[in-house]
Amino acid sequence: MNQSAYAAAGVDIEAGDRAVELMKASVQRTRRPEVLGGLGGFAGFFDASALKGYRNPVLATSTDGVGTKVAIAQALDKHDTIGFDLIGMLVDDLVVCGAEPLFVTDYIATGKVVPERIAAIVSGIADACVAAGCSLVGGETAEHPGLLAPHEYDIAGATTGVVEKDQILGAHLVQPGDAVIAMRSSGLHSNGYSLVRHVLLEKAGWSLDRHVDELGRTLGEELLEPTKVYALDILDLISRADVHAMSHITGGGLENNLARVIPDGMTAVLRRDSWTPPAVFQLVQQVGNVPQADIDATLNMGVGMVAILPQAQVPAALAALQQREVHGWVLGEIIHEEGAGAARLV
Repeated sequence: MNQSAYAAAGVDIEAGDRAVELMKASVQRTRRPEVLGGLGGFAGFFDASALKGYRNPVLATSTDGVGTKVAIAQALDKHDTIGFDLIGMLVDDLVVCGAEPLFVTDYIATGKVVPERIAAIVSGIADACVAAGCSLVGGETAEHPGLLAPHEYDIAGATTGVVEKDQILGAHLVQPGDAVIAMRSSGLHSNGYSLVRHVLLEKAGWSLDRHVDELGRTLGEELLEPTKVYALDILDLISRADVHAMSHITGGGLENNLARVIPDGMTAVLRRDSWTPPAVFQLVQQVGNVPQADIDATLNMGVGMVAILPQAQVPAALAALQQREVHGWVLGEIIHEEGAGAARLV
């Protein structure tokens, strides 16, 4: 099939080529010294000899997407921040085990390739990679006419990192009496948008350009607030405090995600009175009349990341976070309790 016939079917190869040219500068900003070659090859290359400095390197990998938050970006025609949501979901799942993110690949599927829009998406991904200290080494932009509308797209990606085997964080290190430290989220991050859109846009009928006094800005601006990328903050924290385990608070909420790093016979008891969830969470709950248990199990409620560490390490940990302008506080503690490992808000 020749190019003109393919174009007649709705796929514009030339537009894809223009998109690649527009994104090259963004990708170059993320380049670490271990990256080989340039953009446009069949695969991205990362020089593994860089791992020779490790005693027993273990590779960690994660894959994820952004979910229905992309519908907000499309409705507002603003595409240069959604990359933070993708990278936040990827690298911060790695860093909780102690791994340093090394590189990322992305995948963009769209109904029609608009080079400037694709370049804006990739620019945001690149900015977030810089914030996380990793490289964007490659990706794919796929045009799917007939499957997606011309303005629609979805993005996903994968990342790889490395950690010393004897420095992997997790439930095996958690002890009764350990403190639980919370780190503030930048907002909804990238989870629970099906609920949020149902409550505020469909059920309440609010428009994205509606100014909401409780938020101090428009609803669209709030919903498109980029995910906080914690990777470098967490790596710094781990270097300065004896962290036992960490949890990235994403889909499933605070209790469900934290329970994944609590060993059997222990419970993380979390104090609700230790923080006040930001206005957007209260707004969703009140407007939608959402039961407390449902909203706790869906949204991060203002907590984006959690660290578990000995009580004696709390001052050093909070000081490290403050130095990097991350708001942290003592959320609770680990206690003995029969049964499967769990987390409980009280």
